[in-house]
Amino acid sequence: MDSRRKKLLYRAMHRGFKEADIVLGTFAKENLQVMSEQDLDQFEWLLEVPDRELYSWIIGEILNPPNYDCEMLERLKAFPLSDYVLDGAGK
Repeated sequence: MDSRRKKLLYRAMHRGFKEADIVLGTFAKENLQVMSEQDLDQFEWLLEVPDRELYSWIIGEILNPPNYDCEMLERLKAFPLSDYVLDGAGK
């Protein structure tokens, strides 16, 4: 894994909010290796959003602002969270 992907993985896994760590960290582990440079840019941009806000967008608790509509956010929203949370990641 190149250094940019390693840094993004670390940032995704260490958000400071357990639920966001689980969702973003697991998504990153599963997807970083196959992300294009544009995908990496979008993922990095989304990681700048405060934890609870981004998490709320992902789980559909609140709508994201239109300026954050992007393919990467849609991929995060579609990520099968229950596969990971129910397997013990969130216990």
